[in-house]
Amino acid sequence: MKRSMIATRRLSGLIASMVVAAVLLMLAQPVMAQNSSSVRPPESAVGGAVPGNTLGTESDADQWRAIESGAAGTTSAGGFNANVLIQNPVLTAGANAGTIGRTVSSGMRWLEVRNGPLQKYGSYGLGAIIVVLVLFFAIRGRVRIEHGAAGRTIERFKLIERIGHWLTAVSFVLLGLTGLWLLYGKTILIPYIGHEAYASIAYVGKHIHHYFGFAFMVGLVLIFVMWVRHNIPNMIDVKWAAKGGGVLVKGVHPPAEKFNGGQKVIFWATILGGVSLSLSGLALMFPGELPAMFAKTFALINMLGFSLPTELSPVQELQLSQLWHSIVALIMIVIIIAHIYIGTIGMEGAFDAMGTGDVDVNWAKEHHSLWVEEVERKQARKMPAE
Repeated sequence: MKRSMIATRRLSGLIASMVVAAVLLMLAQPVMAQNSSSVRPPESAVGGAVPGNTLGTESDADQWRAIESGAAGTTSAGGFNANVLIQNPVLTAGANAGTIGRTVSSGMRWLEVRNGPLQKYGSYGLGAIIVVLVLFFAIRGRVRIEHGAAGRTIERFKLIERIGHWLTAVSFVLLGLTGLWLLYGKTILIPYIGHEAYASIAYVGKHIHHYFGFAFMVGLVLIFVMWVRHNIPNMIDVKWAAKGGGVLVKGVHPPAEKFNGGQKVIFWATILGGVSLSLSGLALMFPGELPAMFAKTFALINMLGFSLPTELSPVQELQLSQLWHSIVALIMIVIIIAHIYIGTIGMEGAFDAMGTGDVDVNWAKEHHSLWVEEVERKQARKMPAE
């Protein structure tokens, strides 16, 4: 009797539990139906790509291999090359002959050249010209007016000529100093002055470099228009150069026109180098907006039998412009340092030509005798006949 009562109670509890569960399930049906309308059924993976921006069967390594090969993605950044994180790879030579070379991006290769050979040989050139000039001054001394000052002067350059010269000269000096700061500052100066001081000066230097670049271009146009007819090379310049321009040995004064052979070299180096600097500088200031210069130039050079690349991306054009800009600038700085030396402490009376515009007659006869004769002939024709 007792056992049957216990069994009856257990059966009643089970039935009650089932009834409660059924009631709860009925109450939950509307909520489940409402939620089911906002849940999308699972989608199938296609080609290893899984919905929800997950990798699926692809790995991080696969994505980074694509990025390293130069694959473009999608970014919110602007710019002509913002979607490419890493430039196309370049195979470089191995450490030993026969070994497999290492692969680096062409961007890193450009950086290695800029911070390596470019800075190294550029510093060699700057150091070499300073050493040569110091030794020349120690051995030769200042080139004096051999016959002494005559006390009479002759006009060598008019005001507009001096304005054109000084506009070109001052802007070039500022461009050279700021350019050297930007090229060598990070590797040489940061350890001594720190990142913040360098960044502040570099920021100012960058703007000076940009704006005075236009002043330099204007100066180039002025001096070209005014002096090109006086700077056509001829045999007089060859004979002048054969005698060392009259500065190597005392008592030697080879004939020269308004501009001697050395000055003509300076003129054409300034004009041709300045035009090249201007074009590459504009390409750096307005990236991706100017025609591709290097691809077209390489195509012309290849007609001579070379095999230079002619398919260059905009960023590769930009990097080549930067390297070329720096190389030409360093060469011009070396040349202009020599020009500044001879026009100041190197030669007595030379600075007056661009200082006041008038030079001593004896100085003019010793260094530009043919020009003095030409000026005297013109003056004689203007004088009234007695």
